[in-house]
Amino acid sequence: MENWNSIVKELSSIYDDNSMDTFVSLYYDGKDEKFIKNREKVCSAILSGEELENFVKTMEEIWKFLGRNQKIAIFASHKNDYFKVVPLSTIATDIPNAFVVDSSPYIRPLAKVIDEWEPFTLLLMNSNHAKIFLISYGRMIEEKRIAKDIMSKHKKGGWSQARFQRIRKGAIHAFFREVADALRNFAEGNIILAGPGEAKIEFRNLLSPTMQKKIIGVIDVDINDEKDLLKESIEVIEEREEEEKYQTLQHLKKEILKDGLAVHGVNDTLEAVKNGQAEIVLIEKGFALKGWICEKCQIVEKGYNKACPYCGGKTSEVDVIEELIEFAERMETRAEFIDNKEIKKLGHVGALLRYR
Repeated sequence: MENWNSIVKELSSIYDDNSMDTFVSLYYDGKDEKFIKNREKVCSAILSGEELENFVKTMEEIWKFLGRNQKIAIFASHKNDYFKVVPLSTIATDIPNAFVVDSSPYIRPLAKVIDEWEPFTLLLMNSNHAKIFLISYGRMIEEKRIAKDIMSKHKKGGWSQARFQRIRKGAIHAFFREVADALRNFAEGNIILAGPGEAKIEFRNLLSPTMQKKIIGVIDVDINDEKDLLKESIEVIEEREEEEKYQTLQHLKKEILKDGLAVHGVNDTLEAVKNGQAEIVLIEKGFALKGWICEKCQIVEKGYNKACPYCGGKTSEVDVIEELIEFAERMETRAEFIDNKEIKKLGHVGALLRYR
């Protein structure tokens, strides 16, 4: 699996402070080459001089790499000797085609995927079988399978019923301990338990308090019924994440009311993120805002300015929210996208602060 957090962090740190339009960012479904050719034609007509020369050479490198049925994202700049390919076939949802020419890579689609598809662990088990799955970007990968031959029936003669039950209970307990050890080694993020009967509940009660806190859902399902398990587990995660985002929004509002560790609105939020003050930034889904950036002094503001009023440098037209996301990645601030009218009323964005 690609470590997308590392990739987005790397991309967010890259920009050209001497040029407006240096990097090509392409999100491609592997099918619509016409879309790429149309965007290439339009951008070639707009660019000129060194920027056009760089664009042409960058596109030559991209076309050499492209193939049919490749769901990929490419971030490239011939001038900066940069060419990064991110396979998109590892996610279960489609990212819309996009072709952006800018002074830095366009990372918003990847940031949204990271926010919406946080990896988690699924444990499917009964009293003698267990399967551990990693659910990453909507796809299920089996990491570990454990099975034990545990006696299920007591025959007449020999052991007493009580002794048999003690031995069987001890065998199940040992099996649970083996599963718990494997879960600690493989678990990533939150955990969902699934399976028939009470075995999964008994197993949960044996776990340490730390591991129990990671369990956010329990699903009743037959041990052999994996068909709808992925869908059900993703629904559990989505409900949990929406609730967590709602609670974060309520926390933001309370901090704003008491003039505490929070800011809202584009200007104040952008400033807090750039200064490294922001712990979490909430962004309204789909919100975009035209603005400009001076790559030389990294000033970003909404509206339009041909030259930077602070250093006189050349500016680039940008989406201010895209720049906000890039700054958040650089400063290790978690970006969360939320579809809620209340964040719109607060100026579309807001942030909980580490300090003032």
